[in-house]
Amino acid sequence: MRPIEKVAVIGAGNMGSGIAQKSAQEDFEVQMVDREEKWVKRGQEIVSEFLSEAVERRIFKPEKVEGIKSRITGVVGTENVDPGTDLVIEAVFEDFDIKTEVFAKLDEVCDSHTVLASNTSSLSVNELALATGRPDRFVGLHFFYHPAKNRLIEIIPAETTSSDSLRAVEQYCKTMGKVVIVCKDRPGFVVNRFFVPWLNEACLLLEEGVGTTAQIDAVARSSFRIGMGPFALMNLTGPPIALHSTDYLSEQLGVERFRGAANLRSLVESGEMWEMSEVEECDDASSAIIRERLMGQVFSVAAQIVEEGICSMEDVDRGAKVGLRWAIGPFEIANRIGIEEAIGMASTYSELADLELPIWFKQQGHAFEFSYVDVDVSEGIATVRMNRPEAMNALNVTLVNQLGECLDKLNSREDVSTIVLEGAGKAFVAGADVKFFVDKLRADSFKEIYDFTAKGHEVLDKLERSEKTTIALTTGLALGGGLELALACDYRIGTRRTQFRFPETSIGIYPGLGGTQRTTRICGIECARYSVLAGNFIDAVTAGALGLVTHLVDPTEVDSTIVSLAGEKPDNKYPGMASDESNPVVAFASSFYSDQNMDSISSGVCPDGFDASDKSVGMQLKLLSRGAPVAVRMASSLLDEAIRTGDDLDAGLSRELQNLESIFGTSDALEGLSALIEGRRPDYVGE
Repeated sequence: MRPIEKVAVIGAGNMGSGIAQKSAQEDFEVQMVDREEKWVKRGQEIVSEFLSEAVERRIFKPEKVEGIKSRITGVVGTENVDPGTDLVIEAVFEDFDIKTEVFAKLDEVCDSHTVLASNTSSLSVNELALATGRPDRFVGLHFFYHPAKNRLIEIIPAETTSSDSLRAVEQYCKTMGKVVIVCKDRPGFVVNRFFVPWLNEACLLLEEGVGTTAQIDAVARSSFRIGMGPFALMNLTGPPIALHSTDYLSEQLGVERFRGAANLRSLVESGEMWEMSEVEECDDASSAIIRERLMGQVFSVAAQIVEEGICSMEDVDRGAKVGLRWAIGPFEIANRIGIEEAIGMASTYSELADLELPIWFKQQGHAFEFSYVDVDVSEGIATVRMNRPEAMNALNVTLVNQLGECLDKLNSREDVSTIVLEGAGKAFVAGADVKFFVDKLRADSFKEIYDFTAKGHEVLDKLERSEKTTIALTTGLALGGGLELALACDYRIGTRRTQFRFPETSIGIYPGLGGTQRTTRICGIECARYSVLAGNFIDAVTAGALGLVTHLVDPTEVDSTIVSLAGEKPDNKYPGMASDESNPVVAFASSFYSDQNMDSISSGVCPDGFDASDKSVGMQLKLLSRGAPVAVRMASSLLDEAIRTGDDLDAGLSRELQNLESIFGTSDALEGLSALIEGRRPDYVGE
């Protein structure tokens, strides 16, 4: 597989400029292409305005913005695309003839290795692929608006798309931190397949006089736990887009119910927006009809998506949560309201729309069960993807159990030499599910916390003792329990997007899945104190210097690095010292967090020989002061225990579990964990 490094985007409108911007943000070299100079300049202005706003909101620093813009080159004319471009993404008007004309020109211009992609939201990817001269190097790539903000992307391989082309495009999307849904080429793909008819059903409810725009929106917001109802959404994105999409789906699927409602058609013809009344309340009977119709439509179409093999039900829910920002997805909603009621709603709507409700859905007799772990085995390498991106892959009971079962199976397979762990979206694993801890503490159910943590230790032990090569692909955010999971592996591959942190002491607890023990054994006691006690954010370079990352590579080198490590065990997994002692952070940590300074640090006093006004020193004192005192003390003691137990890792890990009740029994633990959920600074009392 040839990695993607150089990208071209055809079309400099809102979508095309957004794709170009997001690609440049992730260090890709980008050409932004349009027919005339004025359109290219317009695209550059759109990018500049967006990035200026990001600076004002302190998302980016000015120097970051300048770097992004420097990686975007304006190009006039498709014929002038650099022949050596690795990926060209077409983002022009949604017209088959216009798109195929663009691809014909690209076939002439681009080298044979170039992969072509269409940002179509509706046209057949298979037909577009066959209209090019390289059907094996063609893929549908459906970004969601705004491409720089919305993390969802649908990848639609054509029947002719090669596996190498698909893998290269997937890697490009992952490098951008996108949540990827690979789906079959069917009208509407995944999200639009159920979302567009949902918009139209709201129009039909309005047309029938069941409720006003405001009333329908209010019921929709309540029923689906969303921030905006269908009419507000259509006003935001533009009613013409909704009409075009509904008509297309109706035509392609042969479902008259999906055809744009008469009131939507009239609205578009008049060039107006939906008028939103102020009164949102409606009677119970009308509210019930709105709720049942909108939910029934979603359940019915979601079931069809799965029946047709477009994607899994997990991906349907993922599309709703990430792409549409719903709190929960269609199948999760069905579980919440009750399967029997959901089936009833879907059956009623299916009859109304003359749709065939899949038998497996009609016969579902219990709540849907979801898989959060995906496995792919190729040439002896098993890639295990923790796929809960809407929660940044946070470890909950289900995910931990499923991961454990997965590791058992892979450890027993003779055809597997290497296990690679990765997370879907922008995070590897963002710690444990904090809400779980809060709920159990408030219910006085510590045993469930202990059992969950003990199970986590058991799962990490399967990695620790595995005869396979174990690799954590930490090319994004790894926090708390996620970082502990990575540290149990033989190797940790990082890229420029890698970021680590142990946040535990700042939320009233200590790292309880081996963080105090493995970190010390990897990088030494002083660097472990820097990482654990103060909860410092650790960037990719620092993680490499500490030894927390074993291989820091360019995103394009990830696959080759995995192959080079496959089947090999490290000579010394726990060296007990940093990888680069000359690194400024390592040197500072080794000095500041020395044994002789710990009494002062524990007392909140600046150690002798250090200046509290120094930026680095001041930052450590500030971070330490924000931690829960008892959590910092217990974490420090456990770090010392790692030194005392030495080669006996199991003894140190046992001590983490033994102290679990003591830390979770403190009032500070509940305060810190609750504050995190509530988005406020905790008020610790030291007990």
